[in-house]
Amino acid sequence: MSDDPSLKSATIHARLRAARETAGLSQGQVAKLMNMHRPTISEMEAGNRRIAAHELAKLADLYDTKVAWLLGEAPERAATDDPKLQLAARELSKLKPDDLDRLLKLIAAMKSDDDEKEPNR
Repeated sequence: MSDDPSLKSATIHARLRAARETAGLSQGQVAKLMNMHRPTISEMEAGNRRIAAHELAKLADLYDTKVAWLLGEAPERAATDDPKLQLAARELSKLKPDDLDRLLKLIAAMKSDDDEKEPNR
């Protein structure tokens, strides 16, 4: 990764958007989950708003990616080429907002259950 701050910033913002889209989430859905306004998410992705470390960590968790990847310190993900993930993202985008919120809560509960079963994770 280049040491050029503007290039690094552009990478972060582009990867935020890519990660959100890969997760199959709209800016509005992310804003709701982050307890923010939708324009705030838009400003983050456009590079017009600074992103606090805790926000970046929460976004990485929400998008199921690593902070290092969002920062451009890890290589491009090959998972976006996975046809199953692409199909899942397309199907998720068809859900009503309330149904998607319910599904995301279910996924979070499943992840929580997995974490409890594997304490050394």
